[in-house]
Amino acid sequence: MNIAVIAAHPDDAELGLGATMALLVSQGHRVLIIDASNGEPTPFGDVATRALEAAQAATILGVERVNLGLTNRAITHDLASRHALAAQLRLNTIDIMFVPHPLDAHPDHVALTKISIDARFDAKLTKCAIPGEPHHPRRLYHYFCTHLKHVPQPDFIVDCAGFAQKKMQAIAAYKSQFHANAKNHSIASWVEAMGRFYGSRINSEFGEPLTSPECVGVRDIAALLP
Repeated sequence: MNIAVIAAHPDDAELGLGATMALLVSQGHRVLIIDASNGEPTPFGDVATRALEAAQAATILGVERVNLGLTNRAITHDLASRHALAAQLRLNTIDIMFVPHPLDAHPDHVALTKISIDARFDAKLTKCAIPGEPHHPRRLYHYFCTHLKHVPQPDFIVDCAGFAQKKMQAIAAYKSQFHANAKNHSIASWVEAMGRFYGSRINSEFGEPLTSPECVGVRDIAALLP
């Protein structure tokens, strides 16, 4: 399958779904991170540095990566942004979309969630100027890259046992964000702790929480048993 993880800034996808992406790649799926912006400015970063860090993280996880070129701190839910993302969904024939959870304190994340939901619809339109052939991603799930002090209640948790190290290595690639900035030194440790907590809820060593705005179908009920 072709799977897209939509992120407002480089590092959002890794923080929220790094282990899941590594797991999916190991299963033979094609995973594409679609960053909406370059993430700059930040206190210790610059455009070239962030691009290099994002490329290194993608290599660690074995995923592909594109950037929509939207403006950090000013991502806006408008038609142009919707169609820019819809074009990537069409050109890459995306089957599954992972997008930020709508409950978030960062305006970029909230706007991107709205953009993603509408772009999924726009991607199937005929007789329009959006590049690529009409295509409708079958599933959309929400991952957590929240800036709120909030403990999310997931609809399901991905069993990422064996892939925590890949996630943490990908996060560590963002030295300008998590090493150079002393205020962010604790982020990696609490992200790892959160993964181990959610893993414990499903009798696994590591897990990543997701929610679904649509019903999820199951054929093998035994597959749900931890």
